[in-house]
Amino acid sequence: MSELTSLGGLVRLAVRTVREPRPVFAELRALSLPRDVLWQALAAVVIVSVILAEIVNMVLAAALGGPAGQAFLSPLAFVGIQFAILALSVLLIDRVGRMMGGTGDLDGAVLAVAWLQFVMVCLQIVQSAVLLVFPVGAALIVLAGVAVFLYLLTAFVTELHGFDSKGRVFAMILFILMGVALGLSFLLTLAGVTVPR
Repeated sequence: MSELTSLGGLVRLAVRTVREPRPVFAELRALSLPRDVLWQALAAVVIVSVILAEIVNMVLAAALGGPAGQAFLSPLAFVGIQFAILALSVLLIDRVGRMMGGTGDLDGAVLAVAWLQFVMVCLQIVQSAVLLVFPVGAALIVLAGVAVFLYLLTAFVTELHGFDSKGRVFAMILFILMGVALGLSFLLTLAGVTVPR
């Protein structure tokens, strides 16, 4: 797949993914990328996402003429927690999908989560650019991002496991999101993080 050889090609493929999620995901699976490459791609996307968030935070602080808000976790901790959440998502997509009669595999689940996160990072870049010039528009992009996330995740899981019922897939996704939420709560508790009051 020639799109994977350049950043511009990856971005164009991400745009095409929104229009044709299942065909694009099928093409990516057909490449049979090694598992270690898939995990490295997932880690890279997480790092880029956190770096982008930090840059936007610093730019906003400079624009407002004040110091950046103090985060309750360091960027490195955010990377670790976000990667752990996505790894948990991979395992749930693989295990729960097969429990429900799906035909997918672990490599496909890693690919689904990694590529979904790349598409969302592209959307995050657009959101960040809009935020700097039109904050209200950024809020609308956040809402659109949630819809795109659920839409793509449903399409990827359907293609990965060969499901016919989108309702069945959506129910599976809700189960996965609940598991991820519980996992996040557990990780934050281990890290000693409490919700600010």
